[in-house]
Amino acid sequence: MTNGGTVAHSDADPAPEGDGFPRDRRLEAYRWMVTARVVDERALSLQRQGRIGFYAPLSGQEAAQVGAAYALRPEDWVFPAYRELAVALVRGVPLRSLFDQLVGNSADLSKGTQMPNHFAYRAQHFVSASSPIGTQITQAVGAAMAMQRRHDRAATITFFGDGATSSNDFHAGLNFAGVFRAPTVFFCQNNQWAISLPRERQTVSATLAEKAAAYGFPGVVVDGNDLEAVYRVVRAARLRAIAGEGPTLIEAQVYRFGPHSTSDDPRRYRTDSQVAEARQRDPILLLKERLLSEGLLDAASEQELWESVRAEAARAFEAAERAPPLDPHTLFDNVFATPTPRLAEERGEYDRLVREGLGKP
Repeated sequence: MTNGGTVAHSDADPAPEGDGFPRDRRLEAYRWMVTARVVDERALSLQRQGRIGFYAPLSGQEAAQVGAAYALRPEDWVFPAYRELAVALVRGVPLRSLFDQLVGNSADLSKGTQMPNHFAYRAQHFVSASSPIGTQITQAVGAAMAMQRRHDRAATITFFGDGATSSNDFHAGLNFAGVFRAPTVFFCQNNQWAISLPRERQTVSATLAEKAAAYGFPGVVVDGNDLEAVYRVVRAARLRAIAGEGPTLIEAQVYRFGPHSTSDDPRRYRTDSQVAEARQRDPILLLKERLLSEGLLDAASEQELWESVRAEAARAFEAAERAPPLDPHTLFDNVFATPTPRLAEERGEYDRLVREGLGKP
């Protein structure tokens, strides 16, 4: 199925069930990883130019996100942090919709009520990100418990970073999930930095995954740079969840190549040599080398793929930037199902300010 010019792993085209990652989908998965990297680089550049307001990059975490997304089914629900752009892409979210949200134009489905990078897509079962650390964890558990009571054969998955394992919501979410055997997959992308705090200052636990033992369910460590390894552990955790066997905590060990967000300067707390060392295990490079060795990719087609994706991303952003701005009146929409007298009064006051030239139309 095509989605904005790209082959999408969508509701109509789920990854087939199987123990290993399907060989005939590897090149498609590689394209998603490349797409995520291209969008990431472009969004960082756009924010520096002042054309979008904020961005949280994911470079270095593409295999973890794409591998996890392929292991899910359309009926599952995703509760992301604010870095899961690659998951949204694999779920079938068009590039144009992502850029609409980053720009905050009239086509933005959240009507400008969320920060850039905090997108949400009901059709793809992709819940809005929350800025407070870890709140998506308890949300995912609550939704999973509701599925459980309705006897839905589906699971929730929640993404978070190593820093979130120190949050109150991590404890509350994992505790509830363990007690009630909620069908939830906890996916921790341990990218080694909670903004500027290194992993070794976060906890003295040998791994983050071993924290699951305290809550009565399994914890698994996986190489987050290995697409197929991530796919296998997430698939197994999902099958365990829907079989009524309870949750699983997965720790995908990755490295955040860029800043925590565009408000961060990572040079203040880590060295260039640390990043250079981590880049030797760039997940895109690792999968590329495998595809080349297996004859699924060659140098010419690889270059063509990057050029095609860059052109597609450029077109999507240009279309988003040309779209009309958001009507400020949407501020008053979707506040209540039935507008209250007070809300109507506030809207009237805004209209008066516009007429008098004191408000922005």
